[in-house]
Amino acid sequence: MMSTFFNQRFLPAGFLFLLFFFGNSPWKDVLAQEDLLSLLDEEQSKEPTYTIATFKASRLINGQTIETISKNHLNFWISHRFGAVNSGFIANFFGLDEAKIRLGLEYGLTDRWLVGAGRSSLEKTYDLYSKYKVLRQSNKVPITVTAMAGWGINTMPTGYIMESGSPMKFSNNIERYSYWSQVLVARKFTEKLSLQVMPTLIHVNKVEDPSIPNQLVSLGAGGRYKISQRITLSAEYYYSLRELEDDEDDDYGGSGGFSYPYRNALSLGVDIETGGHVFQFHLTNARGMIEKQFIGQNVGAWEKGDIFYGFNIARTFSLDKAARNTHK
Repeated sequence: MMSTFFNQRFLPAGFLFLLFFFGNSPWKDVLAQEDLLSLLDEEQSKEPTYTIATFKASRLINGQTIETISKNHLNFWISHRFGAVNSGFIANFFGLDEAKIRLGLEYGLTDRWLVGAGRSSLEKTYDLYSKYKVLRQSNKVPITVTAMAGWGINTMPTGYIMESGSPMKFSNNIERYSYWSQVLVARKFTEKLSLQVMPTLIHVNKVEDPSIPNQLVSLGAGGRYKISQRITLSAEYYYSLRELEDDEDDDYGGSGGFSYPYRNALSLGVDIETGGHVFQFHLTNARGMIEKQFIGQNVGAWEKGDIFYGFNIARTFSLDKAARNTHK
């Protein structure tokens, strides 16, 4: 009798109370918000999160990195290489009495595409190049891939003596041209460590000896390790796959009696970032500052003391009027 009375009177009232409580109370809003947040998380997980600052600059030491610069920004590069450490104290003050320099400019056409130009005092060479970031590392893509291509012209007088000691004679301006291309592949493993590989192809229209091939394939590797907020250690190495032409009359390939003059390039550096500047100090056995020179025509050897110390300075300027007006 009592149970019948309870079922008829109190159970319906309890259901009505629960319906009112969960249907109109703040608990409904909390549950709805949680559902909305979970939907937003799902949508955001579909969007890629891109990795930034794999390297601090568009150059590692001598060579390029995967980095480009922002749209409508201008990079001004000063690259400086002193003489060799083994050149003596009295004669050359351990290399400080001489220097080679390259001045360069880079401009961001977009955030992923830049063009650059420069002039080196070594062989009085002018160079043009372009880089495009094809892939960007993200939570969906494990690496960044940048394609680079360049062109250079040697403006030395015909008959000058090259770094290898051989004379170079040009019969026309086309022989002064050289070309290079790279595929730069990098990954930022942690906030401190980034590594990169640089397959490279170089073509020189005129070489100093028939035994030296006009075309060179090289594989570079490099990286950086960040030791503080502003200081980074860096290194790069280029291994060239050379095959001399077989000719008995050649100086290097046959009976000439001369050893092949060019060596692989190894460079070690320290980068210091100060606001809009990046200062790079380094030791290297390569004196050239464009790919044709420091990869294809490097004569320095670490084991012989052919170590050149030098530095790069990069300064970035914004030419984006809209961005400047926003910060006024």
